[in-house]
Order: sequence, then structure tokens, then C-alpha cells
Amino acid sequence: MAKIRNPVTFAAQFGLDETRLLRLGVFNPTLNLDTKLFLDPVLLSGSRTQELRERATTRFSEYFGEVVTLMAASAREGDVAWREAARRLAFHEVKETCLGYGGSGISGSAFGADLQAKILATAREIIALGVRDPDLFKLLPLLEEGIGSDRISDMTTHVILPVLLAYTERIARKLGVPSHGLRFGDVTYNVPMNPLVRRASPIFSSVEGLRDGSPVILVPRDVLRDLPVARDWDEIADAAARNSDVRRRVNQHIGAIWDRRIRSHREKSDFRRAVMSSREAFEAMLATLRQSEHSSYDFANDPHNIERWRWVSQTIASEHPLLLALPAVPTAEAVWAVVAKIVEQFRFLVEERDLWRLLWNGPRPRPESAVQLLFFAVAYSYCKANNLDITPEADTGAGVVDFKVSAGFNARVLVETKLSSNSKLVPGYVAQLGAYRDAEETTHATYLVVDVGRMGQKERELARIKREREATGEPTSEIVIVDGKKKLSASNR
Repeated sequence: MAKIRNPVTFAAQFGLDETRLLRLGVFNPTLNLDTKLFLDPVLLSGSRTQELRERATTRFSEYFGEVVTLMAASAREGDVAWREAARRLAFHEVKETCLGYGGSGISGSAFGADLQAKILATAREIIALGVRDPDLFKLLPLLEEGIGSDRISDMTTHVILPVLLAYTERIARKLGVPSHGLRFGDVTYNVPMNPLVRRASPIFSSVEGLRDGSPVILVPRDVLRDLPVARDWDEIADAAARNSDVRRRVNQHIGAIWDRRIRSHREKSDFRRAVMSSREAFEAMLATLRQSEHSSYDFANDPHNIERWRWVSQTIASEHPLLLALPAVPTAEAVWAVVAKIVEQFRFLVEERDLWRLLWNGPRPRPESAVQLLFFAVAYSYCKANNLDITPEADTGAGVVDFKVSAGFNARVLVETKLSSNSKLVPGYVAQLGAYRDAEETTHATYLVVDVGRMGQKERELARIKREREATGEPTSEIVIVDGKKKLSASNR
């Protein structure tokens, strides 16, 4: 799995006040880590940024309109028009936005031949119905497995890239950020360089040789989502309910399939058949997309702690100091003692210093990934503040924070963070025990459970498994339970 190491934001790298970016409506990317946000083409027309609202929207429509025209003119697969349409759907992932699923870096993957063929085949089916609307490409996540938020974002970014480069050039000039000449197509743009990434995407060349890293491509905050609007069923259903004409068309052409929504691969297949049954059915679906309330990611509440975890990593150690130290020649036990103090401090901050607030988004707990990022931010903050030769690395897939000593010491300490509401809480502990037993370099492990409700008998079951392991002398992960439930204010306790 990918790891988060030493995150550095655009603002920090160039010595900028983050509030300046906020006032300009610019997303502040982490330069050496992809943020799980995506550029949604549905949001372009409503952007407060003129370049995106006008030029990007027009470019998207014209580009995919040409693809539709080519495919409509194609008599058979493989002819000249088909090949040209395929060429225009050969998208490269533009890693320089630092968005997507890249994990420990900002590298992703380009569209493969299979995915390209799937997009072509689906588009051909839709066009055969008589649909000529370029917005048909915005609905692909609804119709095909494997075409998700990251792919739609890649497609959109690739198509509107000249607009984003011009936008980045303008913002960099306004912020006074050093820039370098970058050539894309026949145009040279002056954009900032990312010194934390060695190689730029192959679609770029530079009049200065790209010696200073990879370019940074900035994106307005109001065109970013955690999921594309075409997959947000609640928004689309609400729009259909409010608009009687849309509701009538949906009910007429999609019927009961719409009411069930998509809860399994089989239902998705049923839905696809219904939507693709006629031009009227497909256009009814397009109408719901256009009538829905298009909203970007909620940065104010930040439900996935996408920005708050970075703030915690920068501030928590100064606001709540914790002295930590390692001997000149650290031992496994010394590393374990430091990590145990960090885990205990996390518990204290959550239970006694209101960090529990970052575990909740209104009445609902934030997703487990947001809580895992929060623990990493706390650990990173204290290790950095104490100048320790111990580096926490967050596994972006499994929620594991892996502590390593940088001075050649091989011992590892693992902390895995889970929510009490996770239905696989107990099996996850058993799996960690297996990994702990098999990993030769792992000396200690902690299973950190944040209780946000729905614990039931899980705590008792975890304790039973731990006791049985200890009785047989097998390696056993420590279990730490943190009360992350909502607290009354001091005046109401």
C-alpha cells in the first residue's frame, strides 16, 4: 500500500499565507501526496472563476462534441472516423494537479486500452440511440464499472488543461510565486515547479528543461468534489422530486429501477439497460443531472478531514506540547515507549481536549479514513516537534501508521486505527495479529479503536482474543480504546 511521508503543501513550499489562497478560491494541494478530490465537469459551468465557467465549459463541450460527431460518422469499428475518435479518447493522467488516488505520491495511471475500448463502446451505444449531447460522457460512472470519479476527473483535466495552465499562470503571478516556462502544445505557460517530484508527465516539455521538478497545476476549490455529481444519487433524486417535468420523464422511462437506485452490480446492470433502452430514457437521465443542485466539496465542514488533518499536523504539538526523546542508539523498546506516549496523547486530546469534534460531521461520524488521517497528523506533529529520528508513515489503504527509526534501525512499530462502527473490527484485529507475527521487523503493534458508537460486544471479543493469545505466548497487539463519542459542553456536564 502507498504511504504518506512528510507532507508539504503548496503554500508551505512557497512561503504563502494559506488565507491568500482561500480568498482567491484556490485549492492548496499537498505537493507530494494526492488529495482524494476530483475535478467534476458538472461543476465547471457554475464556477466563480471566469476561466473555468466560460472557457473550460466551452472547451469540454466542443471537445466531446467533436468526438460524438466522429463516432456518429463512423460506419464500423476501426474505420478512419472511429480511429480518430479513439485517439481523442486516449487520455493521460495529469498528476500535476496532485488530485486523485495516488497515495504516497502524485503518480497515477493513464487510460489503458481496455478502459478506452469500454468508453468507446458505451458512447457508440448511446449515439446509436440518436443522442448527440456531449454531456453523455458525464454519465459514464452511472453506466460502466471501472469508470469512476478519478477517470472522469482525468478526462476533464486533460481536455481543459490549457485553461488550467493559464489559470495557474495568473494565480502564480498574483501570489508572486517563482515560475518557469512550460510548453504544452504550441503555447508556453509560466507556472510554479514542484521540487518534490522529479519527473513531469510526458505531455509536457519545457523551454528550461524541467530541471527543477514537475509543474504545479492549480485548481479552483469550487470545481472539486469527493465524488462526481453523476454518482451522488441523493442530489439527483432530490432534483427529480422537485421538478415535476423531470420526475414525470424519469418515472415514465426508468420507472422502478430509479426508485431502487444502485445497490449492487446486478441493479447497476438493470439500470444501464433501462437508461439505454431509448433516446428518451437517456435524455431523461441527462435532465436529472442538469437539474440537480451542483455543489463542490464542503470545505467548511470538511467531512473527510482533507484539510483539517494538515492543520492538525502543523499546530497540535505547539498547542499541546509533549516531550519525547530517544536514546542516541535507539532500541526497539525505546521506540515502542515513544509511540505508546503518542497513542496516549491522542486519547487525551480526543477525550479531554475536544479533538473528538474532528471525528464528527454534524450528527454522523466521519469516515474511518478521516480518523486514520487524524491520528497520523497527531503522530507526525509530535515527531517533528521533538526532532525525532522516528518517522510515521500512514498506509493510505489499510489505516496503518508505521513508525520507523531513520538512523538505520530496522525495528518497526505499527498502529492500526479503526472505528467501533466497522463491522470488520474483530476480524481486522485477528488479521493484524497475523501480520504482526509474520513481519520479522515488527516489534510492537497497537490496535487503536475509536469508539463512535455501535461497539456492542466487539470490545469484549477483542479482549478475549488478546487473552487467549497471551496465554499461549504468541505475539499480541495492544488494544487501546478511545472514547470518540460526542461530549457535552463544559457548561452542560
